[in-house]
Amino acid sequence: MPGHARRGDIRNIAIIAHVDHGKTTLVDRLLQQTGTFRANERLIERVMDSNDLERERGITILAKNTSIRYRGVKINIVDTPGHADFGGEVERILGMVDCALLLVDAAEGPLPQTRFVLKKALELGMRPIVVINKVDRADARPHQVLDEVFQLMINLGAADEQLDFPHVYTSAKLGYARLEIERTDSDVRPLLDLILDRVPGPPGDADAPLQLQMATLDYNDYVGRIAIGRISRGRIRLGDPIALLKLDGTVQTWKVTRLETFEGLKRVGVAEAAAGEIVAMAGIPDIQIGETIADPNAPDALPPIRIDEPTISMEFLVNDSPFAGQDGRFVTSRHLRERLFREARANVALRVEETATTDTLKVSGRGELHLAIVAETIRREGHEFQLSRPQVILRKDGAGHLLEPIEYLVLDLDEAYRGRVMEMLGSRRAELADMSGAGTGRVRLEFTVPARGLLGFRREFLTETRGTGIMSHVFHEYGPHRGDIPTRTRGSLVVKEPGTTVTFALHNLEERGTLFVGPGVAVYEGMIVGEHSRDNDLVVNPCKKKHLTNMRSSTSDDTIRLTPHRDMSLEDCIEFLGEDELVEVTPKSVRLRKRRLSAHDRKRVERAASETAVS
Repeated sequence: MPGHARRGDIRNIAIIAHVDHGKTTLVDRLLQQTGTFRANERLIERVMDSNDLERERGITILAKNTSIRYRGVKINIVDTPGHADFGGEVERILGMVDCALLLVDAAEGPLPQTRFVLKKALELGMRPIVVINKVDRADARPHQVLDEVFQLMINLGAADEQLDFPHVYTSAKLGYARLEIERTDSDVRPLLDLILDRVPGPPGDADAPLQLQMATLDYNDYVGRIAIGRISRGRIRLGDPIALLKLDGTVQTWKVTRLETFEGLKRVGVAEAAAGEIVAMAGIPDIQIGETIADPNAPDALPPIRIDEPTISMEFLVNDSPFAGQDGRFVTSRHLRERLFREARANVALRVEETATTDTLKVSGRGELHLAIVAETIRREGHEFQLSRPQVILRKDGAGHLLEPIEYLVLDLDEAYRGRVMEMLGSRRAELADMSGAGTGRVRLEFTVPARGLLGFRREFLTETRGTGIMSHVFHEYGPHRGDIPTRTRGSLVVKEPGTTVTFALHNLEERGTLFVGPGVAVYEGMIVGEHSRDNDLVVNPCKKKHLTNMRSSTSDDTIRLTPHRDMSLEDCIEFLGEDELVEVTPKSVRLRKRRLSAHDRKRVERAASETAVS
């Protein structure tokens, strides 16, 4: 293959979009209609979402590779996450492909994550194919949405050739794609034809010395760590010696023990692969993302993959509650440290740092959801640990001014709630950037708001809009510090003594606030069982039983009807946390607690703090 000629038999594309705009469903249809599945094969919806957490939440968390064959050409497809918290996955995947399919919901239009992923693609010089999906929706407005995408590209500084983008209208659910909305095509062939016609083949000289950069990692119990990346130039053969160029500049020599390419949903072993192909290879136990594999005789390193820095940090602590060790198999600081550092090797947007104490690790990520997914993943593996309240990561500019992460927030809500929501955000130092849809019943509000101001906001927003509001946000920039922001406006209901909750006591506590537990739940001193209706903490006894008397009816307790308690997920607990509170996470339960379990200890610390403030 001469010079920088492009291969005609391969296309490498990524599918990028805002969360829940239909990326994974579209991949399903492409796989089905190109004969990847047998006629009698049982089909699973959202087949690319292979992770349990992804299936439960309906979102893509990890980028996945697959391939289809159409008109004699192999199309490698990477399904990427739509949530900005997993943007580290998107950034490094775009370096593996030559074009991106930008999916946009025909009703919702471009949203914050659309802006985020599109900006990354434009920075790499890609000419995206715009796919207006869900055109079968009753409220679809495909032509307006196409205009909005064009305007968004102009706002992001797209070049003239990038603004001349091809587009196609699809319904991934019904399995069709149409170049014009009026056409009657009933399959996805128009999209596949567009990919072959408009996506360039991968560049690379197959006869030059080998160069291959690792973009993702997988793990297999039999062969160990599996590295996945695209061959920039040259060929790689099974059994060949290769040079691993580490990020610190050192060079190691290894041998390729396993080499695979992607065929449909499977990885198929091959003896050789050439420039332009996406391969998975084993044989190097400690390879990291961003490192280069090269010919030992010409060890040229590719530039390291640049990933945006984390904006939120959280402490992971060893579980020291009275219930520690009852549920989990891995409970020590050694287990927690090993697991978090192992996660950081594959999850490049994550940072893990040691602290002054051996039982606490500082973990930084791209957002609350990013850190919550990490916690949920290792919890399901049998680990026990505790989490602190998230903190934003502040910086200073060259002049010494304090900078903080600013988020771009988009809210879609009923017009009746607009005034109250804007008032809530005003106290959180938000600035209105745009407002549209006034007079139609629903409005879209766009703000720039400090990341600090969004901690705990989602719960209040959903309560205020009676569950009808839609909220999404993405990292915008590091901007000047906007001053103090009020923290949580309500206190906690804190347990006075250990025991088991009873209906009689919980019924008496209902008027004091919102309960997080029902009857028959084991509790300990210092555990949080609800949200107080006022701004102070209240020590309560949810285990107090009704005293027996001769006049007591045997059925009187049966007539007590409790209001259903609020089930708190891990994300809900993290949002609720105050400065002096922790989330206890075990494989079977998630509990809220005070850092200092004893009420006497908490009062002593408060008294000492107030005396210090006065002096």
